[in-house]
Amino acid sequence: MNKSDLRQEIRKRKGEFSQQYLDELSIGIVDRILSNPKVIEAHTIFLYYSLPGEVNTHLLVDYLRNMGKRILLPVVIDSKNMEIREYRGTDSMILGSMNIMEPTGKAFVEYEKIDLALVPGMSFDSAGHRLGRGKGYYDRTLAQMKNTYKIGVCFYFQKVEDVPFLPNDILMDEVIC
Repeated sequence: MNKSDLRQEIRKRKGEFSQQYLDELSIGIVDRILSNPKVIEAHTIFLYYSLPGEVNTHLLVDYLRNMGKRILLPVVIDSKNMEIREYRGTDSMILGSMNIMEPTGKAFVEYEKIDLALVPGMSFDSAGHRLGRGKGYYDRTLAQMKNTYKIGVCFYFQKVEDVPFLPNDILMDEVIC
């Protein structure tokens, strides 16, 4: 299956579930994230503020921040680039260009200080290959995080046997679903 076909298949699978059911599934996934030793040890964490149909990270973001961790979220700048900004609470968020809530403030550029990245995707396989939405935002950003431990986050039905990949696709160190 090529990338386009796999994206279409995963969208179809997601469409079989209500948002309420996906939010319920998210609770167990978030619990697994919070009990992961790499998450517990991390000081600076890059993650995402979820869209409908993704593992819900809204409470996770605040929970990790309340644990004293520095939380970084992506901000879409244009059709090819995103930057990272520090999350300082829901009152410092605005609706971004992709209808995603994004933090305000200046760009965070000290990629070497990011201990952990929790990464969304359309699909993952057990080898750590990730299929994104097709624009390359995460691959370009994660490529700058040379020493960051990367965890893919997905629902059980998004994990497949083999994700097609290219040389510039960034591998995950682990996948939690």
